[in-house]
Amino acid sequence: MQVSEILAIKGKVLYTIAPSKSLADAVATMSEQDVGSLVVFEQGRMVGVLTFRELLGAIHRAGADWGRATVSDAMIRNPLTASPGMQMDELRRLMVDHHQRYLPVMDGSTLMGVVSFHDVAKAVLEEQSFENKMLKSYIKNWPEEEGNES
Repeated sequence: MQVSEILAIKGKVLYTIAPSKSLADAVATMSEQDVGSLVVFEQGRMVGVLTFRELLGAIHRAGADWGRATVSDAMIRNPLTASPGMQMDELRRLMVDHHQRYLPVMDGSTLMGVVSFHDVAKAVLEEQSFENKMLKSYIKNWPEEEGNES
């Protein structure tokens, strides 16, 4: 399965934020949209990713003034990305090796979506379910050998 297929299952809704926005704005967006990451865009190009992990770290560092800190203070700059043609196994290895739960999917300079570890797990389950159904159908329709008919 390719990353493009995972995006097709997930859908391509994107949530973005500007680096100059406050962390309070980011918390509000992430909470309202029930997402764990925001892609950071500046002047029409991706400059980073903000995930709940970076957000919590920045809130901890800023203390009581966390609401005044900006997305730029917390985001992952130049994050790792996936390509639409990348195979799922390569994507999983990249996410595990680099301890990233969210990866933007880029086709050249165009953001196609964000894939989360949850999206990957869901795609694996759907793929296994499909394969399981196909195998059961194959076994059910297995031709009987001649001379072994009852």
